[in-house]
Amino acid sequence: MKRLRFKLPKTFDWILFIIPILLLCTGIAVIYSLTYYNDQIHLLHNQIIFAVIGIILMIVLTFVDYRNYKNIAWIFYLVGIILLVLVLFIGKTSFGAKRWIDLIFFDLQPSEFIKLFLIFALAALFADYIGKISIQRLIFGLILIAIPVFLILRQPDFGSAIVLVAISLGIILYSRLSMKQLITVILMILISLPTAWMFLKDYQRARIYTFLNPTLDRFGAGYNVIQSMITVGSGGLFGKGFGHGPQSQLNFLPVAHTDFIFSGFAETAGFLGSIVLILIFAILIFRIVNVAKISKDYFGMLLAVGIGVMFLFQIFVNIGMNIGIMPVTGITLPLVSYGGSSMILNLASIGILQSIYLRHKKITF
Repeated sequence: MKRLRFKLPKTFDWILFIIPILLLCTGIAVIYSLTYYNDQIHLLHNQIIFAVIGIILMIVLTFVDYRNYKNIAWIFYLVGIILLVLVLFIGKTSFGAKRWIDLIFFDLQPSEFIKLFLIFALAALFADYIGKISIQRLIFGLILIAIPVFLILRQPDFGSAIVLVAISLGIILYSRLSMKQLITVILMILISLPTAWMFLKDYQRARIYTFLNPTLDRFGAGYNVIQSMITVGSGGLFGKGFGHGPQSQLNFLPVAHTDFIFSGFAETAGFLGSIVLILIFAILIFRIVNVAKISKDYFGMLLAVGIGVMFLFQIFVNIGMNIGIMPVTGITLPLVSYGGSSMILNLASIGILQSIYLRHKKITF
C-alpha cells in the first residue's frame, strides 16, 4: 500500500511564506523581551496563539481560489460596515477610543478587517473596467471608501482611517484613471481634509503639533516621541541584547509591544539589526509587487496592489513615527507588533497573495 504524502504545489512562493514567518517570530521574540520582566508575559502567550491561528488561515486561503472573492466582495464589505457600526454602540473603550468588540475569548477590531474587505470591494468594482472607468463608477467607489473612513473616525481611529485612504488611492491609481478623473479624486481629498480635522480629538491634534515640534510638550504629548527616539539611540550599533534594554525594561518606552515595538527592537538589536529588519520588509514588499505583476487577471492585480499598499504604508508610518519623522497615529508594525486582529488580517492577506501567485500559471505538484 502506497503512503499518502502531502505535497505543496511547485508554484508556491516560498519567500512569501518564509518572510512573514520570520517577521512574526521576530515580533514574538521582542514581545518576550519586553514583557518577561514586567508581569505581562500573557501578551506573549496571546501573540503565539494569534500567530498560530493566522498561519492556519494563511495556509487555508492559499488553496482557496482568489477569484471566488470577486462575486462575494460586497458581502464582505457589508459585514465590515455592520461591524464598524456595532463598535460605536457596543464597542469596548480603551485609551479613549471605542475600537474593539469583546468576544470574551478575543477582542475583535473591525477597523483591521475592513482594510481587506475594502480591497475586495474596490478590486471587484474596478477590475473589469481598467482604463475605462466611468465617472459614475468612480464616484460610487469614493462613496464606498468614505463610509468606513467616516465610521472609523467616529471611534476615533485616525491611523486606520488614513490606511484605508492610502489603500484606496493605490487601487484607484492602478485602475488607470483619466486626467480629469484623477484631478477629481485629488480635489475631493483636499476638500475632505478640513472635515477630517474636525473629527480629530484634542490628543490627536496634539500629536500632529508634537510631530512638528516634539519639544513643545516634553512631558505631555511629546513624551512618547522623545522616549521612542531615545530608545532607538540607546541600541547603538549592535544593540543591548534581549531583556537588557534600559529604556524598554524600565518602562520609559510607552506601549512598547504595539505602536513602539520598532524602538524596542532597535534597542535590542541596534542599528545593524534595524537595517536587517527593514531589508526583510523590503523583500516582502518586492515579493508582493511581483505577485501583482504576474497576476493573470486585473482582479488579482488590484488585490495584490491593495495588500501591498496596506503593508508598505503601515511599515513606513510605524517606523517613521518611532524615529520621529512621522506623527504618532497608532499604526502598528505589520506581523511584528502585538495584536490579534492585525496579526490574523496580515497573515490572511499573505494567504490571498499566495493564492494569486499559485494560479498565475497551471498548478503542478
